[in-house]
Amino acid sequence: MHFDFDAAVTSPFRMQPGLRKLAAGATQLTPLAPGSRHQREKLAVLSAFPGLALQIAPGFDALPALQGLAAFAAAEHPGCFEWDGRTAQAAGVAVCDGHLTQHAAGAFGLGDELTRCLQGLPPTWRLAGLLSLAFVEDFAIVDTAAGTLPWLAVALPSHWAPEEKIGHHFSAVHAPVADNALLLKAADALMRMVGGGERWERFVWNVTSHPRLHAHPLHVAPLRWPGGVFDADCAWWRSERQTFIALPSLQQAIFTIAVQVQPISQAIDTPARAARLHDALSSMSGAVLAYRSLGAVHTPLLQWLAARR
Repeated sequence: MHFDFDAAVTSPFRMQPGLRKLAAGATQLTPLAPGSRHQREKLAVLSAFPGLALQIAPGFDALPALQGLAAFAAAEHPGCFEWDGRTAQAAGVAVCDGHLTQHAAGAFGLGDELTRCLQGLPPTWRLAGLLSLAFVEDFAIVDTAAGTLPWLAVALPSHWAPEEKIGHHFSAVHAPVADNALLLKAADALMRMVGGGERWERFVWNVTSHPRLHAHPLHVAPLRWPGGVFDADCAWWRSERQTFIALPSLQQAIFTIAVQVQPISQAIDTPARAARLHDALSSMSGAVLAYRSLGAVHTPLLQWLAARR
């Protein structure tokens, strides 16, 4: 999943863009294994409540950017995704101008899971749906000229609601973030960077009591860490790798989000990692701890990490 623990977990902790250039040859998309956890959760979301994942600002035309993403996906992973300028194919399913064709059985379940899911989506969303079910990443379109998010296909959000972010400026999207001064100050420069010719990535992480990849606020237990008790057997390391695929001719960029959730004891598997995370958590402000729902378990979590250093 390309999550760089040492680059992501630093102290003192700061809420900041944290962009770095991708290494030569590094990929930005991650093909989904048939029937994998990511694919099953995305199928569930896009089948049962697609309106929570798929958002578009009134009047916005997402097709040019989606065609750019499809071309990028086919070039980066030709064995996983095909695109001829009109038709996209992946996992035995083809989408052409919103029309579906299944030309081969899928590799899990009854073999038609992707087709049944995509049939339930409006035709204008089926190309986006196929891309979402072919790759680990969720996607958003960034209008780099206006600094807004006019389109989202985010089935696995990390405790935020896509419907509350659509159409808003970068500053408004990040307004709820604690200690956000560095993020907001960098907004204009960030838009110029991600819309240019370079490739960029960043990493975010948290410790959570929620075990699923899908963490829309409507589907997460409102009470985190009942009783303020930290139990490592019920704690999870949630990480994201985010990248930007620039589309300069459109003054847009595709923002990719790859979420991973592991038991914390598997993710923090060395004394060095325990020490690094301990130091980062120790340096968090009270506002950041509250924003990340860690205030109630801050002390016992530090004690658990200290014992593993």
